Amino acid sequence: MDGMVHLPLIFDGQESPASEVWVGRDLLTSDTGPIQRPVKDWLAGRLLFIVSSPTVMGWHGGKLEALRRCADRTVFLSVPDGERAKSIDHAHELWQAMLEAGGKRDSRLVTFGGGSVGDLGGFVAACFVRGIEYAQIPTTLLAQVDASLGGKTAIDMPQGKNLVGAFLQPKFVLSDTRVLETLPPPELRAGLVEAVKKAALLDDGALFVEMEERLDDLLAGDPETVARVVAGAARLKLDVVARDVRESGLRKVLNFGHTLAHALEQQLGYRGLRHGEAVAYGMLFALRLASRRGGVADDMVIRLPQMLRRFELPDLPTEAMTLEGLMAAMGRDKKASRAGLTWVLPAGLGKHRFDSDLKTTWVASELESFLDDPWDGLG
Repeated sequence: MDGMVHLPLIFDGQESPASEVWVGRDLLTSDTGPIQRPVKDWLAGRLLFIVSSPTVMGWHGGKLEALRRCADRTVFLSVPDGERAKSIDHAHELWQAMLEAGGKRDSRLVTFGGGSVGDLGGFVAACFVRGIEYAQIPTTLLAQVDASLGGKTAIDMPQGKNLVGAFLQPKFVLSDTRVLETLPPPELRAGLVEAVKKAALLDDGALFVEMEERLDDLLAGDPETVARVVAGAARLKLDVVARDVRESGLRKVLNFGHTLAHALEQQLGYRGLRHGEAVAYGMLFALRLASRRGGVADDMVIRLPQMLRRFELPDLPTEAMTLEGLMAAMGRDKKASRAGLTWVLPAGLGKHRFDSDLKTTWVASELESFLDDPWDGLG
């Protein structure tokens, strides 16, 4: 087991009983890793539900043997891959299966997969018999650096993404970076975008500089470099979450790029762009808005697009969306208030600002130009 990092989540100076986060290679199979003590104690004598997809189980299901041995009994709950898993119908199917299997308040649930599996499984755990403890074992880079951390759970509605959900901190997160070695390059790059999001605006940009310097190794999937970025991005997010659990202030910074990203995904029916790719375009649009407002350092206008260009983003499928549809979808964003949208805008490396004064007509005009050429004036 190489370079294990332990990142307990601290709330207001007190260590939380939830969200013990471990990052390292071979965490799931090591004889000395967290499964051998804290996880084993958590599962002892319990009924364990494992929520995963056939694809993930086919690739990595064998790595769960040590986890299964910790529980009294294990029930596998199968869900589809991707965003289509996050529906009320699939949540209902899981609740029904858990009841039929004898699930109780002291049962445990573990999600094993990408961000969609984690979102759905966490929501199911939050609601089942008014809440049971759960944990996440993320198997994608995007989930390891972002989606599995922070206690947000959700399902989608026809009107938009993540519109119904709950806050529930996972008891622990095991990010075994060994499973990332099977990720196709586009999935790896899409996951790295979420690390870029945090690195660009938080902690004086130190992680962003490291990613710039090691970008060739990152894009090649070098295990040691990827593990360092996973741990660094997780640390940045946990620090923000600990200071603003319910997203009433600072935590909104993590929405950088997501206002447009969620609208793009909704308009495309969650096909054609991976989440990280949509976030990359969302960050470029936020950077464009900041640049037009004159509130961003010149080096940020160059360095962020230069990095994202290396990620080989697919072209925006503009033929499948409309300006009106995107604007309407952004207006329904779960972070919107009656006063409108609050945009997270970059101000410079490691710096950000919130802006609630952007007129809808101006944003629409900028978005229309952006859809014609997302890179215009950047990089």
